[in-house]
Amino acid sequence: MLRENVIPDASTIAMLLRAAASIVKLGFEFNLFLQTGLLNFYAKVGNLESAKRVFVEMPERDSVVHNVMIAAFGKQGYVSDARKLFDDMPERSSFSWNSMISCYCRLGDIENARSIFDCNPLKDVISWNTMIDGYCKLGQLTVARELFDHMGCAKNTVTWNTMITGYVQCREFRKAISTFHEMQAEHVWPDEVTMISLLSASAHLGALDMGNWIHAYVRRRNFKIDVVLGNALIDMFSKCGSIDAALDVFYGLPKKNVFCWNSIIVGLATYGYGRKVIDTFIDMQKAGVKPDGVTFVGLLSGCSHSGLISEGRQYFSQMLSIYGIEPGLEHYGCMVDLLGKAGFLEEALELVKAMPMAPNTIVLGSLLHACQVRKDAKLTEQVAEHLLDLDPHDGGNYVFLSNFYASVNRWHDVEKCRKLMVEKGVQKTPGCSSIEVDNVVHEFVAGDSSHPQLSQIKLFLDDIGKKLISLGHQADMTPVLHDIDEEEKESAVRYHSERLAVAFGLMCTPPGKPIRVVKNLRACSDCHAAIKLISKLFERDIIVRDRSRFHHFRDGSCSCQDYW
Repeated sequence: MLRENVIPDASTIAMLLRAAASIVKLGFEFNLFLQTGLLNFYAKVGNLESAKRVFVEMPERDSVVHNVMIAAFGKQGYVSDARKLFDDMPERSSFSWNSMISCYCRLGDIENARSIFDCNPLKDVISWNTMIDGYCKLGQLTVARELFDHMGCAKNTVTWNTMITGYVQCREFRKAISTFHEMQAEHVWPDEVTMISLLSASAHLGALDMGNWIHAYVRRRNFKIDVVLGNALIDMFSKCGSIDAALDVFYGLPKKNVFCWNSIIVGLATYGYGRKVIDTFIDMQKAGVKPDGVTFVGLLSGCSHSGLISEGRQYFSQMLSIYGIEPGLEHYGCMVDLLGKAGFLEEALELVKAMPMAPNTIVLGSLLHACQVRKDAKLTEQVAEHLLDLDPHDGGNYVFLSNFYASVNRWHDVEKCRKLMVEKGVQKTPGCSSIEVDNVVHEFVAGDSSHPQLSQIKLFLDDIGKKLISLGHQADMTPVLHDIDEEEKESAVRYHSERLAVAFGLMCTPPGKPIRVVKNLRACSDCHAAIKLISKLFERDIIVRDRSRFHHFRDGSCSCQDYW
């Protein structure tokens, strides 16, 4: 049953327990073979007390029995008991060593795990894999990679998966993909686990070509697209700017769990397809799938991006009363964003005041954006200062407040704000945009001149800038620091990371091919206006995923309809 990945229910466990009791009643409890099976059963169902009783009563205890108990203690977190058994063993197998290493790794005690590993005379691929995984889970990728590169035995698929997954979990997405290419070069066959990790890396990088290759590989190898792999594909296509492909995968799944529904709802929301989000939410309920908190984040976000005010209010009020879900910080953040963008600043403010918990940076950030829309100077200052108190290490908040002071000619406060940044050693998070060209992901970071073609890209952007001026574009200097001259301001805006990525895409891809860019921050107003014109000038679809949503630029307009 377990080999077929069928999870036993309460009835199954009850029958097994009755069978175990019958072994004792019928006098078979002293049969070594049956005792070992009984011990193994108790260990697997987590009944440690019964397992210990059987272990103590056994007249003979071989290494197999010790291994079962060590593994049982380890799973329950009783590592000292496991270690005592391990130390008392007359003879240890490779399983014994690996179980003890796993016990320590599970608790995050990497020092003791390494000590056992180094003493292990029977190291096998499981020993190496367990240690690599232990270091990856603690974020110690350098040590994990050293072990990976200097393994004393051949790497198997699990070894490669462990390293790739470690990179993904630590957000080293490009290293995950390059490690996969090494795996291919070593002629090791990837499996479903490899594909799921790579899909996650592709999703975060916006690497659609890589994602398409994985999808084709999955179909070519006849992998079963279950809810886990299907969900990973939906998430990848959604985040890579291919929502139609995400919908194709979603509708093609024979079974859909709450995670699949959530992925497509959140994906549709980031595109601003509010009506489609609501329709999908209704279909979800018709299918008998119960929504959760993530569902409502997608639902409210979709309403916010589409300006569906009454629908957003309705679903927010129904969360607790109808669906029994207590609204959390993310839900309040969505509602503040929805109300603020629509101009209902007072209602947004009252909602924040009525929150049963203290607002976090997401909620206050949404409120701050609403203040900007309404140009409420007094409230803008109050919210920005509150944000500084809440997160004194976010450089973006200091820059925002400094620029706000400069816009109202409060130069003394500008200087005070800059001085505070220096004293606290705070720096603004640099804008970073990535684009995939010929299966290679290129990154552009503000202030970084390491890209080999940067000079040509800037010259190309200068030429584009002249053409934009002829089309009537006037640079919006709002996002730029106020203490530099006008020419420097215009140059600073022109070379924002998303514009560098778009220009690189125009230079390096054939005419007519869509350009897809991922940015870590919210796109600035000037880049938004400029890219609209660039899409018309070059007759290209340009899809930009920023921190909050997708912007699909085509023929001089954006899918957000400037409602963002």
